[in-house]
Amino acid sequence: MLISFEGIDGCGKTTQIMLLKERLMREKLPVEVLREPGGTDLSEMIRSLLLNPDVQMNPVTELLLFSAARAELVAERVRPLLQQKVIVILDRFYDSTVAYQGFGRGSLPIKEIHHLNKIASQGIEPDATFFLDLDVDVALQRRMAQSGGHDRMELAGQPFYERVRDGFLYLAKTHARFIQLDATRKAEDLHQQIWQRVSGMIR
Repeated sequence: MLISFEGIDGCGKTTQIMLLKERLMREKLPVEVLREPGGTDLSEMIRSLLLNPDVQMNPVTELLLFSAARAELVAERVRPLLQQKVIVILDRFYDSTVAYQGFGRGSLPIKEIHHLNKIASQGIEPDATFFLDLDVDVALQRRMAQSGGHDRMELAGQPFYERVRDGFLYLAKTHARFIQLDATRKAEDLHQQIWQRVSGMIR
């Protein structure tokens, strides 16, 4: 089973992923959490380049680097784990590319990005995608409250994130696997909603 979590930065994905992982482990179910971009040595190297605030790049270059990192992750980790019947939880997958590089950056037409995503993911599709929807103003406030610097994507600005959110909302309307959740709700309430869906898929 492949489960992905999506949403703009600051929506609370990390918290919900960890809560779900802990719940699955308590149920004695094999589970692995991976992040995009990242998850392999090469993909992590690409991640450091993509998120470096001192690096500037063309939107198409950015799109292709994300896709390259994904292709490596799928080949080296995701596909083998799924073949071993491990539940894989992804912190972002190709839907983020549609939202960030498609709607946010306008790198290529969405149809072409869908085609590239299919190639990079080797046709693998999540069984369920939890979209934690959050108003951009609230997300920005959450991120400002966090200590430490911001990466290259996080520095893109509010208009960019408005477009990204529009991208996720578009995907939620057009893909049945998307489960849209109100990210302003309490973390435990959100977890219960997520667990109800996941437990139904496991049975």
